[in-house]
Amino acid sequence: MQFIDLKTQYALLKPEIDARIQSVLEAQAFIQGPEVRELEAALADFSGARRVVTCANGTDALQLALMALGVGPGDAVFVPSFTYTATAEVILLLGARPVFVDSDPDTFNIDFESAEAAIVRTRDGGVLRPAALLTVDLFGLPVDYDRARALADRHGLAFISDAAQGFGASFKGRRVGSGMADVTTTSFFPAKPLGCYGDGGAVFTDDDRIADAIRSICLHGKGHEKYDVVRVGVNSRLDTLQAAVLLPKLAVFGDELEKRHAVAQRYTARLKDHVATPQAAEGDDRFAWAQYTVKVPDRDGVQARLKAAGVPSNVYYPRPMHLQPAYIEYGGGEGSLPVAEGLSHLVLSLPMHPYLSVAEIDMVSDAFLSAINPNA
Repeated sequence: MQFIDLKTQYALLKPEIDARIQSVLEAQAFIQGPEVRELEAALADFSGARRVVTCANGTDALQLALMALGVGPGDAVFVPSFTYTATAEVILLLGARPVFVDSDPDTFNIDFESAEAAIVRTRDGGVLRPAALLTVDLFGLPVDYDRARALADRHGLAFISDAAQGFGASFKGRRVGSGMADVTTTSFFPAKPLGCYGDGGAVFTDDDRIADAIRSICLHGKGHEKYDVVRVGVNSRLDTLQAAVLLPKLAVFGDELEKRHAVAQRYTARLKDHVATPQAAEGDDRFAWAQYTVKVPDRDGVQARLKAAGVPSNVYYPRPMHLQPAYIEYGGGEGSLPVAEGLSHLVLSLPMHPYLSVAEIDMVSDAFLSAINPNA
């Protein structure tokens, strides 16, 4: 069994993907070929964003967003500690400082009370300028965009959404990326719900000024002409071959999201009476289900027993950012963010992809229930 099954997806899309790749090979337009702009238009249509700019990877997408917003030395960016390092590292690379905040124990996403307290504390400290709120749609669950928007507006912050795991999700009927944040970023890493066959990323915004700045920055600060350099930039372009792979995948992405939802529903039906399962979607909310993550005591023991039964699983993430060696000086130390610290010892992600059969879901569920009750 595969934790994420890309082979089945490729087998289903092989004619379209192979034809797209062959077209790029024949045209020899490997950098900024027409498929890149075609993909950006398709992503805008899918998400409802006014502007989409693709880039080399999801980490670059975050850095490009921060750069376009002018975040730099002396600025504070408020970010959940329970996330992947990419969310925090780009802040430091630009000379700004991450201020880590706690997580909600049920959604795994940012705790807004913890975030507001950190913003007030930072502002009153007078050393750093509160500049941006950077939320994360962890495991594919969209953050409460209304609360995030209100919090950012109340304190005069830019609002950036890291939707590396959340692209495809909806909040109150609006797709992630459709202008609910000032800037939304995503990743097309192969394991993401919409993944390419290498690295790739994109930035979504309804602000033309921000979009134009990001496009310039990712092309070495290019102006209207090739050698017209109007700002300091970076080299962050989505390869045409990756755009060619993503176009057929995007065409079936909506259907795959529905299949992910069905997988999650069956998992929850089997497991909800035994462990803490992911919070259920309500109303017009829709998850992307990048991961199906449960909370279990004796997590490491359960994972070992699953492995022995031939069932793969993963831990996202075994240590929150504020306790990582690279970030320890920027956090409050052990005990400062108790929910994030607690989650890191409880979370376990089960196999999740659109092509899991009912039999496979039940096999995973049976193995999991045996693993949490080894003496039953």
